[in-house]
Parts: sequence; structure tokens; C-alpha cells
Amino acid sequence: MIFDHCSLITENMKLVIMAGGKGTRLWPVSRAGKPKQFQCLTGDKTMLQETYLRLRQIAAPEDIFVATNQEYVSEVEKEILEFPKENILAEPIGRNTAPSIALAAAVIAAKDENEIMGVFPADHFIENPEILLSAIQKGKEFLEKNDQYLLTFGITPTAPETGYGYIKKDGDLEKIGDVQIFKAEKFVEKPNYETAQKYLEAGDYFWNSGMFLWKTKTIIEKFKKYVPDDFEKLMKIKDSVKAGNFAEVLEKEFPKMDKNSIDYAILENEPNVAVIPLEMPWSDVGSWTALKDTLISNNRENFVRGEHINFDSENLLVYGSDKLITTIGVKDLIIVDTADAILICDRNKSQLVSDVVKKLEADGKIKNL
Repeated sequence: MIFDHCSLITENMKLVIMAGGKGTRLWPVSRAGKPKQFQCLTGDKTMLQETYLRLRQIAAPEDIFVATNQEYVSEVEKEILEFPKENILAEPIGRNTAPSIALAAAVIAAKDENEIMGVFPADHFIENPEILLSAIQKGKEFLEKNDQYLLTFGITPTAPETGYGYIKKDGDLEKIGDVQIFKAEKFVEKPNYETAQKYLEAGDYFWNSGMFLWKTKTIIEKFKKYVPDDFEKLMKIKDSVKAGNFAEVLEKEFPKMDKNSIDYAILENEPNVAVIPLEMPWSDVGSWTALKDTLISNNRENFVRGEHINFDSENLLVYGSDKLITTIGVKDLIIVDTADAILICDRNKSQLVSDVVKKLEADGKIKNL
């Protein structure tokens, strides 16, 4: 599908890109100073740029926001030149997705609380974006008639993945065009392999993509219902937008918000949640193994970036810098070389890379590594 850029500009909708994470499981390329959303991992553009260009097909620059950490504001400005600087929401401190979404809702609601608000992580790989963009359009139509709902996007699973949370669907709610919308029965945390296999076989579970759509006033009401302390801070931030002291109030109130995910704070408690299934190649690129499997699905082939000589090795991810890397008779390895660090690990243990970062922090070496 080729999108007509002019005819698909969305009205009465704001799209928020979440770009404040640290991406520690992709160390040593993803660092605190330049985490994975600012890295060219899946192509010749950074993941933030890919996400922005994807959403730019259906929204004007002034209708897109980027929620990020204060320390990354200059990077966002550098990567998206056409982007209005006032649409960069600079969080004073990282507080997880619930406070980040509360901040975005406060800023959007200060101008119009009836706007529909979309939330999209900056670090996801989506091979067929037209499927997502079409679903956003259909989701907008649904919310215009059912504004009490919070809408999620679930990915149709293709394997018993243990690295993702899941959403279980309930009954049908509505079909708009070719998009079926279901009521969400429950959210479940990352399962073990046996449970994930059962979810796959059942056919009524989806991977939780972390992408959402809702009326801005509705999500604010849900903060009031489920997270009243954060709601009070949200409203102070909202009022400060018009009062002209936004930066001062944000600096004071945002760090006091609870460090919760939006799933835990609201979605897992709310009965009026809907889910749109998306059947498309997707990955949250949450580890080196996930990156390799995203780019090359054949478990005998190697993914190589940089200089590599191979003798009888298979199923490798080799991510080099300026050194020649040679492998002989090995398989199922992640090999990452940067100017100041080398990572070598079993591909089945790559989720543990974040523990390396924790140890570096504990040892006081994180400034350099």
C-alpha cells in the first residue's frame, strides 16, 4: 500500500514517540550517552528516525511529540531537523512509561483534551508499516464513537516468545473495514516457554507491543482513578503550560511521580481496554538475539556488520567496529566489538547483558563503559 501523504494527515490526533529508554541489553553499542533509539541498528537511519518517518506519513510535524530524557534533547533536535523544538518533552529524570505518558497527556490536554493520543516506542522494528498506519486510522474511528476505551495494539505471535508480555483477547467489539477490534480480557507478564507455547496454540493471545491509542481526557481520567497521586502532579503540569511556568513545575513535580509502567499502573486494572491485532513482522529489538533474528531468521546464517572472516561458523551476530573479526568453528554466539569494549556471549543468554551494565554501575565504571 502506498500512502497519499496529503490525504492521510490526521486531524484531532497527536502522536507521541517514547524515546527515553537506556537500552542496556544492547550494550556495548547502546550506552547511557547514546542508547539504542539513537543507533542505526536495523538500517541506515536511527531507530528514532525510522519511527518518526513512519508516523510522518499520517501526521504533520506539529502533531508529533517526542518524550525523552533531558540529556537527549540535543540528539533529538539533531536527528529530526523539521521537528518543532517545543514538541520535545524533556523529562528531568527517567520514571518509566506511566509518568512519561502522564506528561505527554498533560501537555496535549492543555490545548485540547479531546485530542486522540497515540503512544509509540522509538525503538521498534516494523517491516510493513502500512499495516500499523491503517490500524491507527481505524483505531481513531473506533475511539471517536467509543471514547471510554483505551486501545492497544497486539502483535499476532509467530513463536512461543518468552521476552514479551501478552494480551488475551475476549469477545469482538467492532470491525472497521478489514480491522477487527476485540475487547482485551487481561494482560499477562513474560511467560516461561511452556506457557508461551500454550498461548501460541490457543490463538487468543497477542504480544503486547507497547503501542496505544486513546482520548487524552480518558487517559487523564484513568490516572485520577488508579494513580491519584500522579494525577495531581499531572494536573499541576497541565496548568503550568498556560501559566507560563512549565519548566519550573515540570522540574519539581515529575520526579515525584511513581516509577511505574502504564500497563501496571492503569491497563491491567481497567475493564474498558480494546486490542487491535497486527499481523506483521515486528520486534522490540530488546536484545542482540532479537536483533539478529529480526534481520536474519535463518538460524544457520550469520548477521555481520564490519570486517569478518568465517571458517565453518553459523548462527552468529558479528557487530564490529574497525577491527577484523575471525571466527572458526563456533555457533550461536553474539560478538560485539566497539572502540573500548568487546561482548561475547551465548545467543541464548543475551537477555543477561543488562546485568553487565548493572555490574559496571556498581563498580563505578559506567561513565566509561
